[in-house]
Amino acid sequence: MYTLYYSPGTASMVVHLALLEIGADYRLEYVDFDKDAQHSAEYLKLNPGGKVPTLVIDGRPVYESGALLTVLAERHPAAKLIPPPGNPARDAWLQWMVFLSNALMSSYRLWFYPHELGNAEHPPALRAAVQRKIESVWDQLEAHLSAHGPYLLGADFSGVDLMLIMLMRWSRNMPRPATEWPALKRLADLVRARPSWKRLCELEGLSDW
Repeated sequence: MYTLYYSPGTASMVVHLALLEIGADYRLEYVDFDKDAQHSAEYLKLNPGGKVPTLVIDGRPVYESGALLTVLAERHPAAKLIPPPGNPARDAWLQWMVFLSNALMSSYRLWFYPHELGNAEHPPALRAAVQRKIESVWDQLEAHLSAHGPYLLGADFSGVDLMLIMLMRWSRNMPRPATEWPALKRLADLVRARPSWKRLCELEGLSDW
């Protein structure tokens, strides 16, 4: 039994999707951001960074969404969320996982949390620069998917597509959301048709997009 500490639509989303894909037994613990529960003394004992997700695995709290997705994929190989060791596709999987974490997740923090750079709101020039940085990643992913898709590893769905769909969703209210890139939209449509996505939206109270 896993325990996932989550908040709807946040970085816990990819871990929740992975748990649903795997079919593992788990329970949810809601972290109420409106009450700043992520910074409570009790939660900080689990995750000193005060962020979600945290996944309790065999009684141990583990965090960082990319790491948790990798751990779950490796612990449940029958779900085929990650290619097996020795398969060249595994190298590509790890490459895309690190790329998405580094190129997009860090850039999103700049977009959504201007106070971390000392601003209540970003000056227009800085906001435009961050937008260009994020859109350049969509350009790169679009080129790859157009040539090698429909999924990041080609014909086969994998867990790294769950990370991508979460990050695409975060762009939905940006000036140019990721779904305006055709190959990215195709991937999003395929993943959103999966039972795990539909069930996640029900459990977390999310709209389809």
